[in-house]
Amino acid sequence: MRTMIFGSSGLLGTALMRRWKGDEVTGFNSADVDIRNGGDVLSAVRSCKPDCVVLSAAYTNVDGCESNRDLAFAVNTDGAANVARAALKQGAHLLFLSTDYVFDGTKMSPYEIDDAHNPQTVYGLSKSRAETLLQETIPQCCIVRTSWLFGTNGRCFPDTILKVAAQQPEIEVVNDQVGCPTSTNDLADVLIQLARQQARGIVHVTNNGACSWFDFAREIVRGSGMKTSVRPTSSETLSRPARRPKYSVLSSSSLGPYQIVMPSWQNALGRYLEERLCTA
Repeated sequence: MRTMIFGSSGLLGTALMRRWKGDEVTGFNSADVDIRNGGDVLSAVRSCKPDCVVLSAAYTNVDGCESNRDLAFAVNTDGAANVARAALKQGAHLLFLSTDYVFDGTKMSPYEIDDAHNPQTVYGLSKSRAETLLQETIPQCCIVRTSWLFGTNGRCFPDTILKVAAQQPEIEVVNDQVGCPTSTNDLADVLIQLARQQARGIVHVTNNGACSWFDFAREIVRGSGMKTSVRPTSSETLSRPARRPKYSVLSSSSLGPYQIVMPSWQNALGRYLEERLCTA
């Protein structure tokens, strides 16, 4: 299988490039192909002649999207549509990475794949509109929603917590936002399986279990062996341009048909910390 990855140098893309074995894989980052340019996207797809296209490229700065609305939609919505049209012309299977931010965070039980969208941020709206466009353009595509990504090859929440905890005896982390931490390594492995199974429709992929950012931070510090004290605080104490969902846990039931079971976020974090130690 020939596979093409847009966003190959990002947090997830790097994990995909490293872990995808046994197939011919070609990666493109934003310097190689600007997905906002439909002609460049089509030329790249035609040159690779992929059987599968994975779109992990996106403008993911949630706060930045609030002040750069045009850029957010140009990359996350129009760019996704460009990739979908090119994949359709090539006859390639498309996997698109989406987000828990398409929901409003007011539900108090895990979000299912068919729950109504109600994004509260520019980022969430740009991805929500992309989902709609992709389903209209290439109905056989696979939309993979995920959340709270972390990995050793870039900036992420555990990396930030470890750096701050190394400099301060006490840190405060919000305790009123609940979601599912997700290892880029584990997500990459599932994406490979979904690609090989020609998955269609919407699939939720996160590590098992849910926690608050405070719970996550406390486990990061504990697992690292640091003595830094982690204290809970509320979202109201922070001034952020984009509203964060209070509850964005994604149900894993959509993985059942593919016989995929994700490890817990605690297990994934332990492996992250081990990998980080080995590469330090």
